[in-house]
Amino acid sequence: MTAVSPVLPDEQRAILALWTEVNASLSAYHKLITSFGTAELAWQAKAEAWRQLGIHHTHLARHEQPEQTQASIDKIQQALNDGRYGLLFSDQPDYPAQLLQIYDPPPLLFYRGNHARLHQAQIAVVGSRKPTAHAQKITFDIAQYLAQAGYIITSGLAMGVDKRAHLGALAQTDTEYQGRTIGVMGTGIDVNYPNHHDKLFTQIIDQGGCIISELLPHTQPHKHTFPRRNRLVAGLSLATIVTEATIQSGSLITARLTSEQGKQVFAIPSHIDNSNAEGCHHLIREGATLIYHPQQVIEDVNGQLDYDNNGYRPAQQNHKLSDSHQPSHAAETASVPATSQPTPSNIKSPSSVIVVPEHLTLVYEQLDWHGQDLDALLVSTELTPPQLIGQLMELELLGVISVQGGRYLRV
Repeated sequence: MTAVSPVLPDEQRAILALWTEVNASLSAYHKLITSFGTAELAWQAKAEAWRQLGIHHTHLARHEQPEQTQASIDKIQQALNDGRYGLLFSDQPDYPAQLLQIYDPPPLLFYRGNHARLHQAQIAVVGSRKPTAHAQKITFDIAQYLAQAGYIITSGLAMGVDKRAHLGALAQTDTEYQGRTIGVMGTGIDVNYPNHHDKLFTQIIDQGGCIISELLPHTQPHKHTFPRRNRLVAGLSLATIVTEATIQSGSLITARLTSEQGKQVFAIPSHIDNSNAEGCHHLIREGATLIYHPQQVIEDVNGQLDYDNNGYRPAQQNHKLSDSHQPSHAAETASVPATSQPTPSNIKSPSSVIVVPEHLTLVYEQLDWHGQDLDALLVSTELTPPQLIGQLMELELLGVISVQGGRYLRV
């Protein structure tokens, strides 16, 4: 039986009322709070006082119909009672403290799932909505690896790279590592978008992950709601990885916001004629850190953690990259730390994960994540065909390379 949510106190109802009447406009909301001091005083003020502040006429029209606002709040209270979603206010200890450090933190967050994830160390993984098959695999593998290392993978629930990032984080055979992902919505908490992502939403919640939105329930997708979502993805995370993106990709907005927040941006390189990776190459040119293995992200982020006092740390760590991409649906229970910042745990600087026998290093060093065909390897290694094929088979049996379309590439 679902526990009944406590009745919202007056100040929280006033915050919801303002948020409803300004239609989740951050600028209007903060202008009202700055002018009146509290949400209650702002909501009790006359429409003329709002008009003098330059509040938009559509907000004024909603403010002049308080009975409709009350009805909207009552519906939210009923949804909370029914357990359809939860609600966090920015003055509560359960609200993610790292969001309070950004320029324009939302006054509240709607959530579904395990909101304790918001207090754990997160790395954002973002990119193109139409990634190449190669970028999809890289994204999945990076997210899976980082989740096993103890990090929460945060992304925007969009098609393409976002979806692969969430699925990679969820692809854990050990229940200890399941549910390590957070999805930030560009719609209301009760609006699944894209529509065919219903299964992904359910999987995140059932496995112990979390989905959040600052927007009001029933808010439909709009071109303006997704860029503002990106600042939350960046704000929640210690760093952002862009695995593949065009030069016009919204992922570059997330990368820019990450940089403006004083955090590190990582980018995966590709062929120079890959137009789908122009955004990554632009980021690298502008100072983003080039990476070709998720271990490099861990080393850089852990190095930062050793020197700051943010308190972020992964809860657990396991650097073995699983061969299985089949997720389990068991949920993981996580407790919320008593402190306002994510609680650190004992994490050490990792050593190299992949150990290749010395007699196979010549061949292995010729391979990358793009792949090499047999003819090119015969030329670069100067081995005979039987020698080369034998060593490639050994590397494949060790699980450090794979074959795709006749090309050999690192896993």
